[in-house]
Amino acid sequence: MSSQFNYCQSALNVINTEASAISQLSQYIDATFTATCELLIESKGKVIVTGMGKSGHIANKIAATLASTGTPAFFVHPAEASHGDLGMIERGDVVIALSNSGESDEILALYPVLKRLSIPIIAMTGNANSTMAREAKISLCIKVDKEACPLGLAPTSSTTASLVMGDAIAVALLEAKGFTADDFALSHPGGSLGRKLLLRISDIMHKGNDVPSVQQTETISDALLEVSRKGLGMTAVNDGTKLVGIFTDGDLRRILDARIDIHQTPISEVMTQRCVTINGHILAAEALAVMENKKVNGLIVVNEQQEPVGAFNMHDLLRAGVL
Repeated sequence: MSSQFNYCQSALNVINTEASAISQLSQYIDATFTATCELLIESKGKVIVTGMGKSGHIANKIAATLASTGTPAFFVHPAEASHGDLGMIERGDVVIALSNSGESDEILALYPVLKRLSIPIIAMTGNANSTMAREAKISLCIKVDKEACPLGLAPTSSTTASLVMGDAIAVALLEAKGFTADDFALSHPGGSLGRKLLLRISDIMHKGNDVPSVQQTETISDALLEVSRKGLGMTAVNDGTKLVGIFTDGDLRRILDARIDIHQTPISEVMTQRCVTINGHILAAEALAVMENKKVNGLIVVNEQQEPVGAFNMHDLLRAGVL
């Protein structure tokens, strides 16, 4: 059934409204934001994030982002906290409480107990004059001009602003702590992301006799046979045990155009010198970035003595689930 309603225009209105709300957050990145991050990074305990309704869903996501980026955190439902879950919170922890109005009864009911335990509260609200903001150790403003909902009722722009502010905190803490890809991998061992983060080149590279390799005195035809046998589209070229170059499918195309005698010409005359190499300890994801940056389809892996110890190409990364 056809409709005269312009769904696309409605969607664009929402996107534009929420984009404007996010851009306004920059005015709240000030000394209060710095104090928030310093309180969290100096804390010896956990970060507990709480919120009711839609703010609760956002709080849950913020806690998950913090936890995955090096700041131990979890979500506690404020209503459940009043019925026993408050026992999850202990001295040394910090609480981040989300509420656009800043007057959530369920969260305010927790304030007396939290203060009795000397647990600092960071209120993230859209109302700097609210009870939650006034009674918190730190009040972080996330005020937006209007919700994307045309009725001004459904939390839309306000929850998006909360989410972005939470991401800003998490990333600022990540950078301040020097959190690395290896650290990130420890909390993401499963699925495709885990494979990208945990796999090292030594786990997927071809080793031993499977590494294509010829001596620099051998002919181009010898190198072509080695490339064909090993099936990686390249071969290392060595002087004894040391790597001195690489010969690839691309090099082959160039010599064919030059009409060079492949049966008489030494591979050293047409190989690519000063080729890109890596060591086997780096992450597969890092190796992929190197290949994309250098625009190559395969790499030779060398040890500290510049001896070839492995080789791999894009197909190996694809099979390993890194791509």
